[in-house]
Amino acid sequence: MYGKNDNQLSENIIYGRNPVLELLKAGKRSVNKVMISQTARGAAILEIISLAKRKNIALHSVPPEKLDRFSENSQGVVAEVSPLEYTELPDLIEKAKKSLKPLLVILDGIEDPHNLGAIIRNCVAFGVDGVVIPKWRAAGINETVSKSSAGAVEHISISRVVNINRAMDLLKKNGFWIIGAETGEQMLEKADLPFPLAVIIGSEGFGLRSLTKKNSDFLISIPQANTISSLNASCASAVVLYEIAKKRK
Repeated sequence: MYGKNDNQLSENIIYGRNPVLELLKAGKRSVNKVMISQTARGAAILEIISLAKRKNIALHSVPPEKLDRFSENSQGVVAEVSPLEYTELPDLIEKAKKSLKPLLVILDGIEDPHNLGAIIRNCVAFGVDGVVIPKWRAAGINETVSKSSAGAVEHISISRVVNINRAMDLLKKNGFWIIGAETGEQMLEKADLPFPLAVIIGSEGFGLRSLTKKNSDFLISIPQANTISSLNASCASAVVLYEIAKKRK
């Protein structure tokens, strides 16, 4: 279930100023080279060049059209990197348990890579210890996710599992409480949250799967007016994680 063969990502291109900058700052993976457009200017570009030189990474000044082959939104910089490795779930759990109040986020079928990137960015912003995503019928980590997260994927451990409910069982065996972020019996701001804690965010169109709901210890609700049906997954995650961050303090 958590075999090493499933743990490497195939993508090896990162583009965009913030994603490449965070890639170099984090230092989690080796960078083969950084290509910078001959027309690129600005403080971020200068910092990227400085970091690359400090780390002895090859720098290539290239025509802008060369970077367009990778993305029309490269912002003038592309890095060729080694694949990022997912973290084994048992290792993620052990790392999280070193926190004073461990917090993990489980994503139950987020399919849009832009949403996934935004949620991961929220997780980093609010101090989440790690993220769990499913291998099937969900977005994996790629260059679009990295760009959407503004490079936040470089600063958090991510585990990719075959079966979310089995992962929940393992978390429970390790003392984690599981809460589902969907219309439930407790309002988030009033809920007395136990730690270690794992919060589940459902998919964009369908929310939490029925079995995931059933296996949660309890469900929480976000108070909102009835003008619209619900917040999207990335916005909901920001609200939930903000409230949890306050309770962790």
